[in-house]
Amino acid sequence: MTSMTSVRIGKRPNPVTLSDTAAAKVASLLEQEGGDSLALRVAVRPGGCSGYSYEMFFDSEIADNDIVRDHNGVKVVVDPASAELLSGSTLDYTDGLQDAGFHISNPNATRTCGCGSSFS
Repeated sequence: MTSMTSVRIGKRPNPVTLSDTAAAKVASLLEQEGGDSLALRVAVRPGGCSGYSYEMFFDSEIADNDIVRDHNGVKVVVDPASAELLSGSTLDYTDGLQDAGFHISNPNATRTCGCGSSFS
């Protein structure tokens, strides 16, 4: 795993921001996983009902061209292709009876589907 340095992240824009609630939930999940060496990877992949779908998972491998940011102690990693589609997005977490879970608010999405995990 490569360490995060200012040279590495350079002047690349922040592709996704975590709300305080999302960062706390991810930190809790990472703690359960014993994830000192894990980062939250947020990615966009072709597919889904609207053209692209979001992926989020814990990853221990960070490529040299990945964009790495720290949000309240949570390391977030995004690959360059996904960063373009996620630029300006916010990851939030809600806990309740309805719509509980992680949600991405993406200003680049022109259309989303009912499942909330697919966009174009």
